Formats: sequence, structure tokens, C-alpha cells
Amino acid sequence: MEPKGSESPSPTVSSPRCSMASVSALDDMYPSHSLASLTPNAADTPSIPPKRAYIAVAVLCYINLLNYMERYTVAGVLSIIQTVFALSDSTAGLLQTMFIVSLSLLAPVFGYFGDRYNRKHIIIGGLIVWFACAAGSSFVGPSHFWLLVLLRSLVGVGEASYSTLAPTIIADLFTGSKRSLIICIFYICIPITPILGLVGLALLVFLCPHPPREATETQGEGVGKRSSYLKDIKYILKIKSYVWSTLGVTALAFLTGALAFWMPTFLSRAHVTQGIRPPCTNEPCDPTDSLIFGVVTVATGIIGGVTGSALSRHFRDKMPNADPFICVVGMIGSVPCLFITIFVASASIPATYVFIFIGELLLSLNWAVLADMLLYVVMPTRRATAEALQIIVGHLLGDAGSPFLLGVISDAIHASRPESSDWSFHSLQYSLLLLPFVGILGGVFFLFASFYVAEDRNAVQQLLTGLEIHLASSLLS
Repeated sequence: MEPKGSESPSPTVSSPRCSMASVSALDDMYPSHSLASLTPNAADTPSIPPKRAYIAVAVLCYINLLNYMERYTVAGVLSIIQTVFALSDSTAGLLQTMFIVSLSLLAPVFGYFGDRYNRKHIIIGGLIVWFACAAGSSFVGPSHFWLLVLLRSLVGVGEASYSTLAPTIIADLFTGSKRSLIICIFYICIPITPILGLVGLALLVFLCPHPPREATETQGEGVGKRSSYLKDIKYILKIKSYVWSTLGVTALAFLTGALAFWMPTFLSRAHVTQGIRPPCTNEPCDPTDSLIFGVVTVATGIIGGVTGSALSRHFRDKMPNADPFICVVGMIGSVPCLFITIFVASASIPATYVFIFIGELLLSLNWAVLADMLLYVVMPTRRATAEALQIIVGHLLGDAGSPFLLGVISDAIHASRPESSDWSFHSLQYSLLLLPFVGILGGVFFLFASFYVAEDRNAVQQLLTGLEIHLASSLLS
């Protein structure tokens, strides 16, 4: 398979028959005067050369890597931040919570403009803000903690623009199994820095094209002549597999966000509880736990992402709802690993890392699969809006609150026995017990998504075929 313009339709979905109902529904979904912009002739559609498409993907993956490295920098040095700023667990959790809230609230704004205007320019503007705030937060002194919180919040501007729009650019550069593979590579960067951010920004400006939206644009038509934003949202919320998978994404974000933020600190306190090292009271704190946890997260992210995508491509022909079932296995399978990790940490650090590895591997099966699933159940003209809605729900109800919530629970438990030196470990340990139950809930959500995903995917294929027939008939008349 080749990038957009030379690739045949995906073999995983049979060509749907276009019913009169699907064609007649088009006038309600799109203004009649913009149908030509939704189904262009192949000869009229601007083509992105294959080489440039792959270069664009490399740039987008590079920036995605930097975004997620920066996102979890705070978690890697959280013990040091708590020492320098004298923070409780709940106050420390606010750093991540405020960042995610900012990202979530801005995602719909970028989704709206991304479905209508040049996505490359929007991403560039967001990344400029991201770089400035990320660099500025490095110079905040110990007496200005709330300035650090403000800057971390503004970092969400860049991530909101990028995480909302970058997958839709990839979707318009590739189709079929090739798109699934590229999405897998892109989301592997989730588990894997300001100066490097400037390099990524330059690469985006000069090397990343703005591709025509799949079956949505021609040289002579703008995307502004299309349905309203509220109509887009109403359409998206009728896609049952999208709604259930978004709830599953929310549970996954809650779980992984809390793990990424608190696990290095939890492991550091476990070392203290076992008497392996003394508590950190002054800088520099021992960074070993953050380093090892980071290496484990990178390894499981790569292996899990590749495995999940490979399983999806292997089973999708035989089982139309394979993708949400892979997510079910990943979520439910991680639950016993989480329980064991939480309780074995006080006895054996090596055993703890083994179960962290297995649990994160299972959770990492989901990322690329989920991104691909959203792209094929939503019409091309509404993908950025769908990405934005999933981001705002997934983050606001997921990892925006989970670090702070676990910090509040930990502080409340710790207050009952503040004189005990080991109680800071146990209070955080008991607060982490919330996560396995969230994992079970997420598995249930993905199970419900599996009941509707094949139907929703075929509906999109029918509508795209209907658009082509409608345009062909209008040109002949």
C-alpha cells in the first residue's frame, strides 16, 4: 500500500451497497452547494507525493515524542519538586491536573478550526506557545509555585492543538492497513524538551504538508461551506461505538495518568519503607526509580503499540469488532497486575517492576487501536471535531483529575497517622487501589463499543459511496 493518491481501498471492509436512504441523508448532513467539495474527482484532488507524506509522518512523530516527554517530565522529578516547594501530595497533583484541564478545554476550539482551516498553521501557533511556556517554567523559583502552575496550564495550548489535529493529517495522507501502521508508529511516541521543540517546529513549517481532507476538498472549494459545529457534534454523538470507546478512553486516561504521575514516587517511598534508602529531605533526590520506570514505560509502549496494531490488522478481516475486543483484553488483563504491583512493592522492588511491565504492556495495546478506530467510524470532515470531543471528555474526566484525586485520598489517609514514617508510603498505596476498579470499568465500556463498531464503520463507507454517486449524477444531469 502507498500513501494517499495511489492506494486502493482497504481490503478489510467489503464495498457497501449504497441505499437510497444513505444518499437522501446527505442533503441533511451537508449543504447541497458543498457536495462537490466532499467528493472530488481524483484528477482534481491535490496529491501529496509519497516521499513527502512519509517525511511529514516522521516530523509529526518526532513532535509527538517531544510532547509526551515534556508532559511527564514533572512526574519524573516529582519528589524533587515536592521537596523544593514543600508540597503535599494533593497540591503536587494540581500540576498535572491544571495542565490536563487546559488541554481538554482548548481541544474543542482547535477541533472546530481544524475541520475548517489550515491545520498545519494552527499546530504551528500552538507549538510556539507550548515552547515558550515549557521553557519559562524551567526558571520558576521556590517562592513562585503558582506561577509554575500557570505556566504548566498554558503548556496545554500546544498539546491541545497538536493532539487534536495531527492524527487527522495522518488519516488524510494514508488509508487502509497502511494508515493503521502509521497510526501505530505515531502513538508509540506516547510513552517514549524545549530546545528540541524548536527543531520540531522548524521541521513542521518546512516539511509537513497540509493534505486535502479525505474525500472532502477540491482546489476550488473551501471547507467553510459545510454543516454547523453543533450539527457536527450531534452527528458524532449518534455514533454508538464512538461514545462507548470515548468512555473507555476516559477510564484508560484516568488509569495511565495516575500511574505515570505517582508510580515513580510510590516506588521511591517503597525503597524507604524497605530500608533500602533514607527519605529524601534535601536535593538532589535519588532519580533511579524515575529512570527505571521511564525505561519500562518506553519499552512497554513500543512493544504494546506494535503488538496491538499487529493484532488489529491480523484479526480485523476475520472479526469486524476485533479492535474494541483488543482494548477489552488490555484493560481487564492489566487489573490483576495492578493489584499485585500495589501490594508487592513493600516486599520486593524487582517483582514490582515485573508486574508494572506486564500491566503497562497490556494497557499499551490500546493506543494505536483506539486512534484508528475513531478515524474509520467518523466521516473525514468531522474527524478533528471527534478527536477534540474525545480529548475533552477523556482528559477532563480522566487524567485531569486522577493525579489530584489520588493525592487528596493519600493526604486524607496520611492525616490519620502523621507521626508514622512509613505511613506516607501506605497512604499512597491505599489511594492507588482505586485504579484496578477503573480498569474493570474501562473494559466494560470497550465491550459495549464492540457491539456497534462494525455497523458504524459500514455506515461511513456507505455515506462516502453515496457522496460519490450523488456527485456523479449531479455532474451528468
